Amino acid sequence: MRLGLMHFTIAAALLLVPLGQVRAQDMIEQLDLKSDEFTKADMTREEVVAAIEAAGPDGVADLSAKRLNGLDLSGLDLRNVRLQSSRINGTNLSGANLDGVVMDQAWALESDFTNASLKGASLFSTQFRDAKLDGADFEGARVAADFTRASLKGANFKDANLAADMTNQSMGLMRGVFRSSDLEGANFQNANMGRVVLEYSSLKDADLSGANLMGSELGGADLDHVDAVAVPGEDEVEVAVLEL
Repeated sequence: MRLGLMHFTIAAALLLVPLGQVRAQDMIEQLDLKSDEFTKADMTREEVVAAIEAAGPDGVADLSAKRLNGLDLSGLDLRNVRLQSSRINGTNLSGANLDGVVMDQAWALESDFTNASLKGASLFSTQFRDAKLDGADFEGARVAADFTRASLKGANFKDANLAADMTNQSMGLMRGVFRSSDLEGANFQNANMGRVVLEYSSLKDADLSGANLMGSELGGADLDHVDAVAVPGEDEVEVAVLEL
């Protein structure tokens, strides 16, 4: 990690997160990812398109809990589709429009969201492990999702809320998790990243200006050439990165 100047002043209490909560999002290790639930599809691309057309411009095609694993849904307009608890593992959604879509508790392991638009989407407890999301747009989205080992080069999280949900912890501390993720050149301007996990991630050339990083976990992260960060609030937390 090559930095000119870095200054952290973080309240120690904010860094103390119970181990059980930290591990809550690691239960995936106990699942059979080769089962039909993670590999089969209930519909074809043509059937998905037909469902969207049948719903009409003012309706919603409810594909909640549907298995759409491995499908090619690239380039589709999915703004009127509900994907809560859906299975879209290994699915190609590159270039798709998912603005405002509810994808809470969806499984999208190893899926391709390259250049997809997810502005204002709801991504609570969504699994994006090992997914490809280069250039994806999450502006204004609610992102309490797991992006472990995902590629997010140039992704846009401007004004997004990735912070921990302190009101609903029945499943553990749900927040944005970017453990060992590639966030090179990502944009986090004015994003709420309180308690977000960024351990061992690459943030090279990322823009964190105005982002709230209070209580975030940055151990082992590559912060090379990161833009300056200012975190507002009563508790003083500052990260200043200056290139000399």
